[in-house]
Amino acid sequence: NNAGGLLYGVQTLFQLFPPQIESDKLEENVSWQVPQVEIVDYPRVGWRGLMLDVSRHFFTVDEVKQYIDNMVKYKYNIFHWHLTDDEGWRIEIKSLPRLTEVGAWRTEQIGWFGGFAQPDPDAPKNYGGFYTQEEIKEIVKYAMDRNIQVMPEIDVPGHSSAILAAYPELACFPESGDHFVRTGAPFLDWNTGGRPAAIYENTLNPADEKVYEFLDKVITEVAELFPFEYIHTGGDEAPYTFWEKSGDVKALMEREGLENMAEVQSYFGHRVEDIIKSKGKKMMGWDEILEGGISPTTALMSWRGVQYGIDASNSGHYVVMSPTNYVYIDFMQADIATEPRVYSSLRLNQTYKFDPIPEGANPDYILGGQANLWTEQIYNIRQAEYMTWPRGFAAAESLWSPRENKDWDRFVSKTEDHFKRLDYSKTKYSPAIYDPIVSVKKEGDDYYVTLTPEIKGLDIYTSFDASTPDNFYPKYTEAVKIPRDADIMRIVTYRDNKPIGRLMSIKVDDLRKRVR
Repeated sequence: NNAGGLLYGVQTLFQLFPPQIESDKLEENVSWQVPQVEIVDYPRVGWRGLMLDVSRHFFTVDEVKQYIDNMVKYKYNIFHWHLTDDEGWRIEIKSLPRLTEVGAWRTEQIGWFGGFAQPDPDAPKNYGGFYTQEEIKEIVKYAMDRNIQVMPEIDVPGHSSAILAAYPELACFPESGDHFVRTGAPFLDWNTGGRPAAIYENTLNPADEKVYEFLDKVITEVAELFPFEYIHTGGDEAPYTFWEKSGDVKALMEREGLENMAEVQSYFGHRVEDIIKSKGKKMMGWDEILEGGISPTTALMSWRGVQYGIDASNSGHYVVMSPTNYVYIDFMQADIATEPRVYSSLRLNQTYKFDPIPEGANPDYILGGQANLWTEQIYNIRQAEYMTWPRGFAAAESLWSPRENKDWDRFVSKTEDHFKRLDYSKTKYSPAIYDPIVSVKKEGDDYYVTLTPEIKGLDIYTSFDASTPDNFYPKYTEAVKIPRDADIMRIVTYRDNKPIGRLMSIKVDDLRKRVR
């Protein structure tokens, strides 16, 4: 009964046509018929989001539109635009020009992001980019014309290296000389068992009024560019390392009666929310903002599992469920032998298990759910597509369909149908569902490899002699013993005697390290 509903109906109609409808050229000898059906459906939750991080790697206006185009097809309605982080500031703020003159640019490094050597401070700043305010307006309109709202994220008080590179006076230690737009070289210590420790300062000074004056300028311009009711202000992974060393912060704690650093961050959050409210907007943040206490009007994005979201919903806070173990689609979606290395993995079947309204949550306060694409290891739009699809299908169905209607085997069949559509639309996707899950156990001095297909109907063939297996090799039926002198295991999957999976080549030494 409105434009959005009509748009969703059109998307459903398009999905009834042959996959060639996605082609950008005339396809001949196609029967353009659709089945005679009656379909009555509606979304399970109101917030059906995808997040794209454009800070770690920059995407052009046309690439962002391309990403939005695919969101429309699967009935997403929130585009969460992660515009700022340690590795780049991507939005023009006219009253603060150094944010884009300095904060949008860094020394280019290519390889495994997070493992680079620190670049020379004088190395050319040859990678980056930003969106002008006119481009922001263009993308927001483009999305809204497709029934998608755009939520900006300005990530503070941590993840602020790009801000401090441009305006070091906003740091606790502005004279350190260590304020640079980060490139992918290590600057945080994650081996702390909890909140990271900072090697280099990447947090704003919560005790300095200049910080709030700065944020007022930023939020004033952001609020004018984005009609959506929420502004996301991050709040995640803020190290306390430099706050704990700061005399300014100690004085703030004494003056305001703050007992710990979580309460300092809460103080900062309340100050920022007051600014956001003054612009007629609402604040949302990652779930760390709960730790020191938040105001009743702050909404939460629960990423460290679902329990934070459950607790927040039961205390009267609106929540978007976005847990890492279901919908962090930057994680590897298959074996590390075939995927770019990331610190964790997330198979399609796990994403399909995502429930945006988990047991124990107050459904009245669950706005919906969202999948997140962080782009540390994603250098281009093709890889962004590859990481999004088909896990984006699984998240979309979890957010749209009733829990009781979900069926894995039916979903797999439909996913393969949509692979054909993505082929015609020239959208890259992952074939990871055809790669078996590899696990290793040790019995005495021997090692055994178990291969578990993610979907039905696959035949698996292996070799340990460095040759490439095919369907004339012995078929895998049970755990296979690793020959003592073997160097490499190769694995391939077939369906109906035709190769369908990628060739997996895993060194035996690496297999032995997988023993649990």
